[in-house]
Amino acid sequence: MPSNKSVSDAPITKFKNCCILKDHRLQREDLWVREGKILNPEKLFFDEKGFTDIEVDCEGSIVAPGFIDTQINGGYGFDFSSAAASVRHGVSCVAKKLLSTGVTSFCPTLITSPPSVYHQIIPQIEVQEGGLGGAGVLGLHLEGPFISREKKGAHPEEHLRTFERHGFQDVLDTYGQLDNALIVTLAPELERSDEVIHKLVSRGIRVSLGHSVADLSQAEAAVWHGATFITHLFNAMLPFHHRDPGIVGLLTSDRIPSRRPVFYGMIADGIHTNPAALRIAYRAHPQGLVLVSDAIMAMGLPSGRHTLGQQEIIIDGANAYVAGTRTLSGSVATMDKCVRHLRQAAGCSVEAALEAASLHPAQLLGIQDAKGTLDYGSDADLVLLDQELNVRGTYIAGELVWKDGACTGRPGDQEADVPVL
Repeated sequence: MPSNKSVSDAPITKFKNCCILKDHRLQREDLWVREGKILNPEKLFFDEKGFTDIEVDCEGSIVAPGFIDTQINGGYGFDFSSAAASVRHGVSCVAKKLLSTGVTSFCPTLITSPPSVYHQIIPQIEVQEGGLGGAGVLGLHLEGPFISREKKGAHPEEHLRTFERHGFQDVLDTYGQLDNALIVTLAPELERSDEVIHKLVSRGIRVSLGHSVADLSQAEAAVWHGATFITHLFNAMLPFHHRDPGIVGLLTSDRIPSRRPVFYGMIADGIHTNPAALRIAYRAHPQGLVLVSDAIMAMGLPSGRHTLGQQEIIIDGANAYVAGTRTLSGSVATMDKCVRHLRQAAGCSVEAALEAASLHPAQLLGIQDAKGTLDYGSDADLVLLDQELNVRGTYIAGELVWKDGACTGRPGDQEADVPVL
């Protein structure tokens, strides 16, 4: 077939021998990529008369959109809430390590800290594209300090704040700047929270409800003002009660805008939420489930003493506790582990488990036209998995950025430049 590269002279890569996650189901078909984007093969072959330059044999792998972690506090020895001058380096190191877990984009998360710490750290963490150097940084998730004292969890009480004095100006004074903020977690029962939610949303920032003693009516009011997310459902909020289910009730509420979906984060690490509770949430509102790791710096490290923001944390196997207490403080689970646990615990389909780590977080962040799907024109951020959902390879913009020993790279790849972690 003659070549006509009138649209682009860039090489075309074909991923073959795979099942791709498309239109909410796994389909046995090939995937074409050019210049970091997924191509429509009909237009490629019939309109452009194009052809494949490079073939990647996926050896029967599942090909899914790259995972997106909207709540991760650190990992591999780096704490994003540490005021150390090396926080930028820490984010870069974690970004590279995350490639082995199938994560291609993430939101570095800062927990409750003094204003001076926010002022030092926030300007250092910049939005950046992913690639061989690591997963992309989408923006910051600021979890606190505007949260409930009663449900502070692992957040240090002495640094909690309210909006009572100046409203939104208190937010600006605390964080210093919001240029790179993408998500802010707050407690909706705080005085003047409606004003704050409205102004955050007007800046394109997603507001998440968490660490809260809000009742259902307060949570519904927050959604009407623009909140769209729930931070780690069930954890650090009032327990479900049949007369007032609290924030949990948003999953089935009929008193919120019908065209404004509410998403909820779940730490599916087998520690934070009983499998029965995970099943209840999934079956009540499957389209809203967003898997988050909530990982701390101890992810990838042995048991022992570590830090989370301004506090000391004890790691005991798969459990992370505030030192001297039995208060859980984040997790040490990777995103791929969360996907596998959700699949097993909720009894959901492979497709549903994968979309909870890709499509749903992309929809939450409003980036579903570019990420979280394998639709034509979207970014070719891909994760290759075996049938047990173990990561075999990770691609960003169509380029291999991580592989294990079983993943077949394309002919001519510079194997030494592809990290094996």
